[in-house]
Amino acid sequence: MKRAKAVLYLADGTLFEGLSIGKKGTSGGEICFNTGMTGYQEIYTDPSYYGQIVINTNAHIGNYGVHKDEDESDGPKIKGLVVNDFTYDYSRSSASDSLDDYLSSHDTVGISDLDTRMLVRHVRDKGAMNAIISTEIFDIAKLEAELKTIPDMKSLELSSVVTTHEAFELGVDNSGFKISVLDLGVKRSILDNFLIRDCHLKVFPAKTSFGEMRAWDADGYFISNGPGDPEVMDYAVDTIKEILAANMPLFGICLGNQLLARSVGVSTFKMHHGHRGLNQPVKNLMTGKSEITSQNHGFSVDFESLKNSTLAELTHINLNDESVEGLRLTNGRAFSVQHHPESTPGPHDSTYLFDNFIQLIKNNKT
Repeated sequence: MKRAKAVLYLADGTLFEGLSIGKKGTSGGEICFNTGMTGYQEIYTDPSYYGQIVINTNAHIGNYGVHKDEDESDGPKIKGLVVNDFTYDYSRSSASDSLDDYLSSHDTVGISDLDTRMLVRHVRDKGAMNAIISTEIFDIAKLEAELKTIPDMKSLELSSVVTTHEAFELGVDNSGFKISVLDLGVKRSILDNFLIRDCHLKVFPAKTSFGEMRAWDADGYFISNGPGDPEVMDYAVDTIKEILAANMPLFGICLGNQLLARSVGVSTFKMHHGHRGLNQPVKNLMTGKSEITSQNHGFSVDFESLKNSTLAELTHINLNDESVEGLRLTNGRAFSVQHHPESTPGPHDSTYLFDNFIQLIKNNKT
């Protein structure tokens, strides 16, 4: 099979040549890398990746195909894909399609046959930057012109793009706990973790007012993961402030962690290249135990700002770079983590956090 030429052009002027995978065309976004050795379908369909080109550091991608039940949303949310060795044939008997057909059917542009080890080292050194993949533009000047049309991730609000358009319910009416979910780009596996814990969920669009959410009379509130810069999401910060003022139990994951911090005056910042993978070591300062976690974020809560807060305190810390991995309010009503405790396909060291939230709701009811 003859494969089309493709190029990857970075904002710093670095050019890579490879072969086209997925849809032929041109697409751009912020380039980042994920170190997970499995779970590529879950990565591509995570709404938190909206606006980004993903490099898979694992050398072989596509070898187990795709399965419709492993989507974290209604399809890929990435703006492009970069891999080393791409497999068209798949070995998993339960797979529903090849990864190439899946990417093509969802209009996802990609490039393979690159030295991804060298590319990842480049991004680690230079930091996250915009990039463009194309199977039709090979002139440098034209690539640069196209690249200039891509907005910078800093100061970019994206949750309103990936959120649900209409509120919807999951679970049954007589479940033990009612939880309102503010959907900023929520993953299906997060919702599943609540459902298996006897929860009835109502998932609300990102810009829903607290008044509308409160009318459902939930026992607790969940602030989801999602894409973009928390510094430009005042609408969500205002909603969280109202939830806290009502003394309701609250739990946040990833972007939800950053927004909870902002709601009590703790600042956030854009990281050099972020954390994305299934192998991030985190220490729980409350228990003294270490956990291997799944992560996907390019923004973080500022450590010094949190340390100086009288309203929130650090609960989890990243053992690689000592960045903030979790916090809780000193009044005991809300907590959040930067990593993803639902983590499909794994690891599952941090799923206890869902149980902690249920216990917080139980305590609030007594």
